[in-house]
Amino acid sequence: MSKKIRWGILGCGKIANKFAADLRHVENAELVAVASRDHAKSRAFGEKYGARLFFDRYEALASSMEVDVIYVATPHGIHHSHVMLCLQHRKAVLCEKAFALNTRELSEMVALARKQKVFMMEAFWTKFLPQYDEAMRMIREGVVGEVKLIQADFGFKAPDPAPQRLYDPALGGGSLLDIGIYPVFMALSVLGKPEEIQAMVTPYSTGVDEQCAIIMKFANGALAVLSSTFASETPVEAMIAGTKGRIHMRNRFHNAQGTLEVVTGKDVVTSIEVPREDAFGYQFEARHVGDCLQKGLTESPVMSLDDSLALMETLDKIRKIAGIRYNVD
Repeated sequence: MSKKIRWGILGCGKIANKFAADLRHVENAELVAVASRDHAKSRAFGEKYGARLFFDRYEALASSMEVDVIYVATPHGIHHSHVMLCLQHRKAVLCEKAFALNTRELSEMVALARKQKVFMMEAFWTKFLPQYDEAMRMIREGVVGEVKLIQADFGFKAPDPAPQRLYDPALGGGSLLDIGIYPVFMALSVLGKPEEIQAMVTPYSTGVDEQCAIIMKFANGALAVLSSTFASETPVEAMIAGTKGRIHMRNRFHNAQGTLEVVTGKDVVTSIEVPREDAFGYQFEARHVGDCLQKGLTESPVMSLDDSLALMETLDKIRKIAGIRYNVD
């Protein structure tokens, strides 16, 4: 492998633009190639971010000898086919969340990655952000005691007309897999797999969930109350309450921005400013992938494939309970 990690980006949408911009902050990274079904879009995207190769076929990107790792930034309804293509060409993969539509798809992806001995990771950027790291450190060190309750939400009012991916079942539309995955991830990160799940949805006309509400119960009796919606603006906050206090992750808890508030004793509030770089926040996961590749790892020690499987299995259970189905099920 070259001294610098040579990146390719598959898909040139909104999130790909943010990732490409943040890749400039990664010392051992170089954006070499991009691919879109639209050649003009691919070229414009590549020229904007300094790539030297532009493809209008994903196959061409996956087979390029100039690329070490591919960031898959297409809608999650088609992640499976795009990731499998990259793995078949023995390309390392960083794939946006949700990793796939269901556990069956993800299991096939994991099996091929392990068979090929190729690095693959779900791009769950939250797990690499300073705000998340600081919150998890405080929980591990017992600052708030034993965690007993988590509340987390993610919601926004979808524009009119809404982007197709939000409500199209073929693309894995619905609030749960698009944004509800973040509150679910937070609950699992802190408390592990739930023992019981209750869930209900408000369906959209296409059959996917416009809103989803979830309650989880864990082995120690802890509860998580989670929600996602495309119908209204919500605070997008997480509150982690324990026997000695609580942590508030405000201002889009899944993001790189924001201040942690720790409440202990008789409402003693401590605000913790978490340092951040002048970027969107995707550079942290990109750095981690580069480090893993330089070390010859095939799985991340931070966001393992087993972590992704556990998350997807939980999302499958929620969908089954709530009655959310996709054709691939």
